[in-house]
Amino acid sequence: MAKAPQPTSQKKPAHKDAGKKSDGIDSHKLAPRISNRRATFDYFILDKIECGIALVGSEVKSVRKGHVQLGQSFARLRDGQVWLMGAHIEEYVEANQLNHDPTRTRRLLLHRREIRRLQQRLQKEQGSTLIPLEMYFRRGYVKVLLGIAKGKKLFDKRAAIKERDDKRNMQKALRHQ
Repeated sequence: MAKAPQPTSQKKPAHKDAGKKSDGIDSHKLAPRISNRRATFDYFILDKIECGIALVGSEVKSVRKGHVQLGQSFARLRDGQVWLMGAHIEEYVEANQLNHDPTRTRRLLLHRREIRRLQQRLQKEQGSTLIPLEMYFRRGYVKVLLGIAKGKKLFDKRAAIKERDDKRNMQKALRHQ
């Protein structure tokens, strides 16, 4: 007499990677988060939006190594699309003849309604522009955090410097007590 198979009550893990063993390597620690530190000094950031970016393979490898400069870059709306200009992504050494142009304009990937919303916001806020604040990886894709920004005047920058120095002096005084 054969026994009937007993039903097993194995629960599936809540997260797809929850049941797998980890090698101890966090993918978010491997890829750098490139930030445009100059942006917060030169501009008031009014709003932020995350968007994708269209890159070629050698550019993705350079971004993963952290060889990106966003200091002089900005985004522009043209023909119903958003373009990133002035961002310098260094050539990838191992790509030899299949390399990319380091300062080419790159298309930013947004939905139509997001582009329309950006366009309306830029028209409403006179003197505002689109500035890339950060470039990072999310789930294997390169993302750009765009900021709708308004330029600071010289006295605003002086106030920011004074505030930063005061904060630093207070921290120093607290440490030496």
